[in-house]
Amino acid sequence: MKKNISCLCGTNIAIDYDEDIDIDNNPKVLKEIFDGTFMSYKCDFCGKKHKPEFKILIFWKTKNLKMEVYPELDRGEFYRNKKDVSSFETVIGFPEMADRLAVVNDGLEPVIIETLKSYLLAKAEENYPDRDIGAWYHCKNPLDIEFHLSGIKYGEVAVMKIPTEIYEKTHDDYVKHPKNGIFPSLRIRSYLSVQNLLRNDALK
Repeated sequence: MKKNISCLCGTNIAIDYDEDIDIDNNPKVLKEIFDGTFMSYKCDFCGKKHKPEFKILIFWKTKNLKMEVYPELDRGEFYRNKKDVSSFETVIGFPEMADRLAVVNDGLEPVIIETLKSYLLAKAEENYPDRDIGAWYHCKNPLDIEFHLSGIKYGEVAVMKIPTEIYEKTHDDYVKHPKNGIFPSLRIRSYLSVQNLLRNDALK
């Protein structure tokens, strides 16, 4: 797909990107997503870097994943479009795309990771009620799962580790009672995310 984006200096930047991405056939894209170079463009005139977001589809057959990625600017439109019956999993925004792919790549269950994020955000809200805090999956270690929380201190991330046994217990609870507790609230149609608990009242 070919598109033009405008730089603040007034220069038009022509970009060409794939709307459908098959990770099995193009594993380099996964590396680019993880290192932040995916969909990154530089203005030839002023040198400013741009990271535009467009709707894309990601296929990862070996991980049994079909995912549609909405731009963050389309979040409100997704919530208002109550007739959406997509057969794809949905994420909104490229940071959430990278987060979900990392979770899947590490063999973890996304609904459990989103549940653990909700625990971390609830605790952070108690201590920092005036902050806009985000929780992101970072990695799986032998004894714990590591998350990074942004927004507590400007320009810094807080590292939080949840023991693996808590992940496993939460997973067991979900398998036994998927419609209990917080689990159903994490999903709106095809979109599974802790962001569904945090959305503006106007979009509920």
